[in-house]
Amino acid sequence: MGVGIRTGGAADREAVVRLLDEGFRDDPVSGWVFPDEEGFRRAHPLMMEAILDIVLEAGRVDLTEDGAAVALWLSIPEGGPEEGGPEEDEDGPARMREAVDPANERIEWIGRLTEGCHPQHAAHEYLWMIAVDPSRRGEGLGTALIRSVLDRCDREGTAAYLEASSARSRDLYRRLGFEVREPVLELPDGPTMWPMWREAAA
Repeated sequence: MGVGIRTGGAADREAVVRLLDEGFRDDPVSGWVFPDEEGFRRAHPLMMEAILDIVLEAGRVDLTEDGAAVALWLSIPEGGPEEGGPEEDEDGPARMREAVDPANERIEWIGRLTEGCHPQHAAHEYLWMIAVDPSRRGEGLGTALIRSVLDRCDREGTAAYLEASSARSRDLYRRLGFEVREPVLELPDGPTMWPMWREAAA
């Protein structure tokens, strides 16, 4: 039986924030942004909330019907985000830091570093985040969410892009047709992120 997928909305906000927070608790990049346990517990959900609000306004939230997995997507035009859109905001990383934890400069760093490596040469679907309930990992839920969009990308001739935050996720995305774009992103005193691009299949 296939995985049922629906579009998430404002009514799902609380549940999706909780799912993102739980799904990224063991993520190397989240651990780098919030290195101490108290800061993570307090501020990490706020950052997930801020990211989700951007996607609810400007992108698409895909949820499995049982709410066990979520993917956040933005459609990026050739040349980068449209002027004036929330995903285009040059001051966005600084504003997110101010809203989440003004004392934590890494919140702003991660936004500016990923912006700096984001491709602009072609329109694409950007997978900003994907999270699976830790108790449901290994069931193929995340893969089903990604494939549903990649199938549409292939039909429409659209590329896809993401940043892998671990070697494990990088290898998973490779199996879905993504290729690493050099240079990789080495976070200061932290983990590696792999920008990955996928051309639409012929």
